[in-house]
Amino acid sequence: MQQNIYIISLLANTLGLSVNQVKATVNLLDDGSTIPFISRYRKEITGNLDEVEIDKIKTGIERLRDIEQRKVTILTTIEEQGKLTDELRKRIEDCWDINVLEDIYLPYKPKRKTRATIARERGLEPLALWLLQEHDSDVFIEAAKYLTDVITDEDMALEGARDIIAEMINENVAARSAIRNAFEKNANIISTVYKSKKEEAIKFSDYFDFSEPLKKCPSHRVLAVFRGEDEGFLKVKIEIEIDHALNILDKLFLKKDTQASGHLAEALEDCYDRLLAPSMENEFRNIAKQRADDEAIRVFSENLRQLLLSAPLGNVSILGIDPGYRSGCKIVCLNDEGKLLHDDVIYPHEPQKEKDEAINKLYSLVKKFNIQAISIGNGTAGRETETLVREIAFSHPVQIYVVNESGASVYSASEIARNEFPDKDVTVRGAVSIGRRLSDPLAELVKIDPKSIGVGQYQHDVDQNKLKKSLDTVVESCVNQVGVNLNSASVSLLTYVSGLGPQLATNIVKYRDDNGAFKSRKELKKVARLGEKAFEQCAGFLRIPNAKNILDNSAVHPESYAIVEQMAKDLACEVEDLVKNVELRKKISPQKYVTEQTGLLTINDILKELAKPGRDPREQLKPFEFADVKKPEDLTIGMVLPGIVTNITNFGCFVDIGVKQDGLVHVSQMADRYVSNPNEIVKLQQHVKVKVTEVDLIRKRIALSMKIGD
Repeated sequence: MQQNIYIISLLANTLGLSVNQVKATVNLLDDGSTIPFISRYRKEITGNLDEVEIDKIKTGIERLRDIEQRKVTILTTIEEQGKLTDELRKRIEDCWDINVLEDIYLPYKPKRKTRATIARERGLEPLALWLLQEHDSDVFIEAAKYLTDVITDEDMALEGARDIIAEMINENVAARSAIRNAFEKNANIISTVYKSKKEEAIKFSDYFDFSEPLKKCPSHRVLAVFRGEDEGFLKVKIEIEIDHALNILDKLFLKKDTQASGHLAEALEDCYDRLLAPSMENEFRNIAKQRADDEAIRVFSENLRQLLLSAPLGNVSILGIDPGYRSGCKIVCLNDEGKLLHDDVIYPHEPQKEKDEAINKLYSLVKKFNIQAISIGNGTAGRETETLVREIAFSHPVQIYVVNESGASVYSASEIARNEFPDKDVTVRGAVSIGRRLSDPLAELVKIDPKSIGVGQYQHDVDQNKLKKSLDTVVESCVNQVGVNLNSASVSLLTYVSGLGPQLATNIVKYRDDNGAFKSRKELKKVARLGEKAFEQCAGFLRIPNAKNILDNSAVHPESYAIVEQMAKDLACEVEDLVKNVELRKKISPQKYVTEQTGLLTINDILKELAKPGRDPREQLKPFEFADVKKPEDLTIGMVLPGIVTNITNFGCFVDIGVKQDGLVHVSQMADRYVSNPNEIVKLQQHVKVKVTEVDLIRKRIALSMKIGD
């Protein structure tokens, strides 16, 4: 794509980057390179930009190109009207603020019939222009000149002229800019409850009589207010003081004190009330919603990233349990590769209470399949099931974990699950998901729509396209950061590998099924439709354990194999020796291998990878056990409990303390200092100690504090 060097410079200035960095990155993006690939393997070209900076460039260039395209439409439309002057063309071409651009276009924008267009058709525009000049003459004498069979009296003529003035002021760039500036500085978001719906709107009680400066209103409150409006409980307005607005317009347009000035003032008031205020309110609603969406999506994306990068237990045999009461607890036995070996059901809880039978079956299955870990879903009957399992004296050591089962039911009913287990019902598939997400959260959670994983707020209220795009970017980033086993990865996991996508992922699995395990990365080129570009983008992120070439199980890109081979040759050893022998690696002088194509950043990355090839960047999973409380009624004020962070928002974090209802640690209760961002204090899945400060059984709210010393 041909680049407009001006917008490259504009974007570079906005992001605080060099023009060369932005230009090179845009070139790579336009050439089909992915963000993970660029950040990992093209550091010299971009000046070592990370994924966040590259994503900002990608988003920024898309926005500026959209504006560029909008300008083409606007210029074409005005030119077709025969109204495009050189001055107007320059104003449009020089404008990169979409709101100002639309202001410039507004007078020329094709519009439906309005009060002003009707007045113009009746020949009243000269009278409007006369009033705008605030002449000293008698307005009724002037208005009488425009009487016709349709315009039957002076008042009717003046009313039409005022309609034209109102529209002219509304389309005036200076007027719109001044009112927009006032909204930006002084607008309030105001909500009131519809009295007839007060009782059923109780969950929005905080917003029954609510007002806050818009620029200070946090995203979660903006989204809550708009949700109340969408559900028909709240009436919401965004406005500034009308006297302030009229004073701004008066200063712009009222210069004298004549009869005409009085009509002009009346037109200004009508313009603001009927045209400008609704237009600005709509604009700032959109701005507020967009900002709130962006912040909510940012929080959701950060939570998702942390969840996807949760510590995996690794390749061990697992017994997964999806707990339940009446319908029983579904059990699955999985081997160390996650393959389903056996499924069953036990009924240890109400109403059947077959506890002994359940214990015997669990003991038998753990022994038969040499189970090393048990994964228990944290939903209905989860704590009771955990208590039961911990009572069993198994024949060998078994690790016991409670895992977050959010989204397991969504997966179990999905096409992916049906394809994996066509002869199993949804309950078995759900238990498999619970088991597998203990072994490798990332590999399992990529099969589920991120919105269903339960680590966000207001995810159904935000722009769904923008949310999907952001979450897909996070999933792609995490998958490529960890790397993927080419010979065991599912289609779902391979789909997110740089340069692949659903079709190539499917083709890889089909090739694997038809030809057996991949023996080298080079073999990828035999996969249907996987060309040189796709190979370039994906190869470095795919791993082949026990491959003949040890580099095939590392993050060293095949394009750099020759460099490593030269290092080994220079030291008279094999590539494997470089990996195994730290003393050999110490003898390597990085500068010696710098070329025009490969810089020092890449050489240093290669050396780091040789030290720990294919290392999983995720932390190790730590054991955790809840205290002996199982329901909110068991809680008392002041009780200190262990918990797991399940969700993080701008106003605090939610913690699972094992009572089937998460408690909230408000941001003010996270530390003995001011905390602006909860992520400074906690991470998702972190083990924490919390103190119970309030239990509201009626409203189903539990308040917690991490300030244990208080």
